[in-house]
Amino acid sequence: MLTLAEKQTLLRLAREALSAGVTGKALSPLDYASLTPSLMEPGASFVTLTIGSELRGCIGALEAYQPLAEDVREHAIAAALQDPRFPPVDSSELPNIHIEISRLTAPQPLQYSSAAELIQKIKPQVDGVILTDGVRRATFLPQVWQSLPQPEEFLARLCQKMGKPANAWQTARLEALTYQVEEFSE
Repeated sequence: MLTLAEKQTLLRLAREALSAGVTGKALSPLDYASLTPSLMEPGASFVTLTIGSELRGCIGALEAYQPLAEDVREHAIAAALQDPRFPPVDSSELPNIHIEISRLTAPQPLQYSSAAELIQKIKPQVDGVILTDGVRRATFLPQVWQSLPQPEEFLARLCQKMGKPANAWQTARLEALTYQVEEFSE
């Protein structure tokens, strides 16, 4: 678990990166000497941007491949400028953007032999879920359970996000992985 100070540092770094990215300014190099070991070790994160209660961008990584502090900065910029569902964030929107960071645990394979067993093994409100079918892959963070509380609907929408029919979780043999998040926001 991150300390309150570490969470505040990550939120500050995300805000600075967001502002720099949206205004076209160069991002300052990270001052590694000022970071705790937890922020320097490899970490996977998602950065979610909202205005009011409306999603404005969300991008992240499922596996750790760089220091957590860098991961947060990279995904803050990507959520603002590269989420294909939205136009790039404009500088006039910056004062209204709310930042949420989700630090992910390593995804774990979920072994199941039937759709009913998959439903039984997923923990609503706790698990983030990754479904994979060949080269197609999609995830929902655990926070999505708030708007899709029924496991059947959660999985159906996740299949659609992956570009598959809503019932693919019942009819196809999909790879399933679960993870948890440590979520915090401004």
